[in-house]
Amino acid sequence: MGIKPSYIKTIGTALLSTQKEHFSNNFDANKQQLASSVSVDSKRVRNRIAGYITRKINTKRHP
Repeated sequence: MGIKPSYIKTIGTALLSTQKEHFSNNFDANKQQLASSVSVDSKRVRNRIAGYITRKINTKRHP
C-alpha cells in the first residue's frame, strides 16, 4: 500500500514496545486488540495501525 504516515508508525511502534505479547500475526485479532487498548475513532486509521503491527510481526522488524 505504500509508505505509511508517521503517526501510524509512531502509534504502532509504541504499542509494539509496550504490549508486544498481546499482538500476533493475525490481522483480525490485532484489530480487536487495538480497539480494546487504544481509542481510535476512525475505522480506517485503526485498520492501518493493525496492518502496520501485523506486517512488523510477520517480518520480525519490531524491537
